[in-house]
Amino acid sequence: MDVNVTVSERAARRIGEILKSEPAGSMLRVSVEGGGCSGFQYKFGVERAKAEDDIVIARAGAVVLIDPVSVNYMAGSEIDFVDDLIGASFKVKNPKATASCGCGTSFAL
Repeated sequence: MDVNVTVSERAARRIGEILKSEPAGSMLRVSVEGGGCSGFQYKFGVERAKAEDDIVIARAGAVVLIDPVSVNYMAGSEIDFVDDLIGASFKVKNPKATASCGCGTSFAL
């Protein structure tokens, strides 16, 4: 499966910092769930277990897991980390999204 999901350098650095404070072997899981103000929302969590069918993206010490269902909604996306006036957070730049909320955590297709 061609996932074509990338992790920016800024996001990889931040994920690496987060994972350093977690138990060895921890990875960042990114998933898409129903809900949010635009229909779908991204969920970020730290996990130590990798499922057999997970997509694994590794960059500069950062390991990101995405399940096959979520990756369908995220194809062509870039996971980035931004630090701006409303706060620091991960953002998914998703070209498939037709609408998103102001905070960038939910989207519509």
